[in-house]
Amino acid sequence: MNGGIIAICPGSFDPVTYGHLDIITRASKMFSQVIVLVAGNISKNCSFTPEERVEMIKKCIPDLENVTVEHYDGLLADYCAERGATAIVKGLRAMSDFEYEFQMALTNKKLNPNVETLFLTTAAQNMYLSSSMVKQIALMGGDISSFVPEVIRQDIIDRIQK
Repeated sequence: MNGGIIAICPGSFDPVTYGHLDIITRASKMFSQVIVLVAGNISKNCSFTPEERVEMIKKCIPDLENVTVEHYDGLLADYCAERGATAIVKGLRAMSDFEYEFQMALTNKKLNPNVETLFLTTAAQNMYLSSSMVKQIALMGGDISSFVPEVIRQDIIDRIQK
């Protein structure tokens, strides 16, 4: 898409949840182009490969025409520069999220002065929701239907319960 502001929605998305999708959908209404970036994170032990996470997100957002999904293992600030993105959109669930995300925002600004980080607060029904919680519930045989879209639900269950 030509013109307008390109925003990056980075995360591990392991797996993508309704909370993530809420932030992605809201960002898609604010920016001309949104890139959902499945970012490499060496501190996380992921259940799904980056390629699997990209495909799961794509399955969940077929109607968001200005949203693409990609994977990148380098620095977010460098990726923003490569793609011409000037905004990073992060979702916040609670104040505990803010401290870490604020530190990351300042670091990204130092590494790439052309990028701004915007924080969107999650919808109230998603405040407690995390990918880790979804995996824990699935592992214990619980119902994850209110946390993830049906189109990826069985993929998650099959991987976590194996």
